[in-house]
Amino acid sequence: MNTPQIKMFPFRLSTSLILLALYSNLHAAENNPIEPEQVKTLATIVVTGTRANNRSQTESLQPIDVISAKELTERTGSNELGTALSRIIPSINFPRPTVVDGTELVRPAQLKGLAPDQVLVLVNGKRRHTGAFINLGGTIGRGSAPTDLNAIPISAISRVEVLREGASARYGSDAIAGVINIILKSNPKHGEAGIKYGIYNKGDGEQKQSFASGGTQLNHYGYAIFSGEWQDSQATNRAGPDLRDPRSTTYGQRTFRFGDPDSDEVKAAINLGYDLSDNTELYSFATYSHRNAETAGFYRLSNASNNIPALYPNGYLPIIQGQLDDFGAVAGIKGDWSAWHYDASVNYGLNRYDVDTKTINVDLYKDRAVTPFGFQNGSLKNAQAVVNFDLSRAFNLAALASPLNVAFGAQYLNQKYQIQAGDPASYYKSGSSGLAGFRAADAGEWSRDSYAAYLDLEANLTEKLSASTAYRHEYYNDFGHTDNASLSLRYAIHPALAVRGSASTGFRAPSLAQQYFAQTSSQLVNGQLVEAGTFPTTSQVAQLLGAEQLKPEKSKNYSVGVVLTPTDQLYVTLDAYQIDIDHRISLSSNINASSDTVRQYLNSNGISNTNFSSIRYFNNASDTRTRGVDLVATYKWTDLPYGELNSSLAYNYNKNKVTHVDGNPAILDALGINLTRLDRREQYGLLAASTPEHKFSLANDYKLGNFSVNTNLTRYGSFKTFSNSGEAKDQKFSAKWLLDLALSYQYQNWNFTVGGDNITDVYPDKDVYDINQPTGGSLPYSQFSPFGFNGAFYYGKINYRW
Repeated sequence: MNTPQIKMFPFRLSTSLILLALYSNLHAAENNPIEPEQVKTLATIVVTGTRANNRSQTESLQPIDVISAKELTERTGSNELGTALSRIIPSINFPRPTVVDGTELVRPAQLKGLAPDQVLVLVNGKRRHTGAFINLGGTIGRGSAPTDLNAIPISAISRVEVLREGASARYGSDAIAGVINIILKSNPKHGEAGIKYGIYNKGDGEQKQSFASGGTQLNHYGYAIFSGEWQDSQATNRAGPDLRDPRSTTYGQRTFRFGDPDSDEVKAAINLGYDLSDNTELYSFATYSHRNAETAGFYRLSNASNNIPALYPNGYLPIIQGQLDDFGAVAGIKGDWSAWHYDASVNYGLNRYDVDTKTINVDLYKDRAVTPFGFQNGSLKNAQAVVNFDLSRAFNLAALASPLNVAFGAQYLNQKYQIQAGDPASYYKSGSSGLAGFRAADAGEWSRDSYAAYLDLEANLTEKLSASTAYRHEYYNDFGHTDNASLSLRYAIHPALAVRGSASTGFRAPSLAQQYFAQTSSQLVNGQLVEAGTFPTTSQVAQLLGAEQLKPEKSKNYSVGVVLTPTDQLYVTLDAYQIDIDHRISLSSNINASSDTVRQYLNSNGISNTNFSSIRYFNNASDTRTRGVDLVATYKWTDLPYGELNSSLAYNYNKNKVTHVDGNPAILDALGINLTRLDRREQYGLLAASTPEHKFSLANDYKLGNFSVNTNLTRYGSFKTFSNSGEAKDQKFSAKWLLDLALSYQYQNWNFTVGGDNITDVYPDKDVYDINQPTGGSLPYSQFSPFGFNGAFYYGKINYRW
């Protein structure tokens, strides 16, 4: 990418952080033993899914995973939080889509195969804002605008708690599949700094990273932790030869970019706490990331109608350059007043996506014999402001085996979404080829407010039976009221054996992006490359074609499980779950805007400027059911003759299916136009079988003296893709085994690591039908591959810890 000034800034910033951290903590390192930020044990107190302050992971009434900072950094060579979590937790899927108009910048993370925006992300227990960019491509997460997990530096994280249970009754919208709670480091006595270099087996995708995290005490009454990361990643390309048209000048050449984007990124975080008194603490934390990435669209052949041979005699590749800024900050005060504990906070988050393209506007050239070769296509902004006030108290009741923990509180949430138009040339008629700019008519700013109140009760009813219940009422000024409740029980049959179960209702409010986003982009529709127009449900075009105001998604979540802890070394959980979701929000199939019926109908209603081939909009089209099983087992080997070994095994079975699809809108019936609410690819694939039903992982961490070995073996089950053109082009992709390996040596405060992810260089099956698609064999692998298609990645890392 041609951004040297931008690249040098994060490099200098990160280098400065490392040098500062090393200098300020060198003396401390000589006098303090090296310890992790927080050692994870079975007695680790969890803070997600409960408002009690003494509930351990093994005592949790709901299934929860606790992932330590050590696991995040040692189980994979990736610097991405989403990738690290997907390697550790089988129910998380984090694919690597490409050639999808910018989704590469904010890759979608799934929990239980559900939509990326159906999992709630918290940082230190506070709601994290979602992204501005909405995924319109035909890949996992289509139609969603999820939280950007990779915006948070891994070096700032103490642990991650993943609640695998619906939790809308406690946390509100989005927590249908579960909750990911990222806990930042808060121990100023320890820190680390380091550098890492990696490259793929094919010789591309070179990655350079530097990182640092350290802190200081504030007059013995508080702490300040600073973390920073910089990374430069070169693109990968696994495109095949372009065999679309033997008459083109590039026939048989590799014309596409099919792989990870060229990108650079800087990330920073700060976590502060200060005791005003023995029972009052001020706290604040913030994160910031800036990411530049360059990806590409579909190659325009020399003899194609969307090429100008006078400008590009051999055709051209549209380039998409995205700049993503993400900022979040929280400030609050918490403490004890009489017998009550209080927590009051304000929370602000902003995600901004700016997009430029290097391409041409074919219509502009045809009309005026001139076109720019670069465009500013506009920007998207998504912001939230949250005010929380929480109170809790433990009441001693003679009838109960433990104090009754009572928590209640209120929340105000303001959300804003903004579309800023691109330059006029970017949306003139069909717009800049590959990705049209946001039109002035589509630009605007929209906002909404919501108000919520909740009540949460938890106690040990007897020595063996624990119970928790929650109720939450919420009001959104754009769609109204919603009430949700939950009940969880845990019964200890034996000190080493317990059963647990939960039932809850949940919801997800339609995002402002889903309600107001509008754009035209190149899409594959029924095997043809067309300019697809996405219209908000509030637009005249969409409403004339049957669009209605979006409703919230509603869910019912059930789970039952077993917890086994026969020894201090062995921990096993087995949980089965079912999630029923009504009114799923998704993109409709494409209405042919070129048909005479549609054009005449729109023209008769005053709409004549339709510079797009198809029309689609968001709708509450379907109901779905998710069923699955999670198995987690950890064992600490204590009787080995040499060394120490920790092993963990995890397995997830997950099956999604669509149980209902709405019929054709009445207004289209009257016109004789049929709208498939969900196209075949989405109904059977994106919402169902295109995520593996089975996923298994086995990890081992062996340490002998100063040497350590980490292995992670993952089996990704088979998955299936579906074609809109019929069963003949459906394809099942076989299961694959991937092995990650890392070898480390500890010398005093220094740690040296060499490793590899997917060291056996496994690729997914090839897409046997791609050769017959409009891409002509250029995209040989499925976008749904859960581990991508880059092959083996090898890396080296040097850490200094204090």
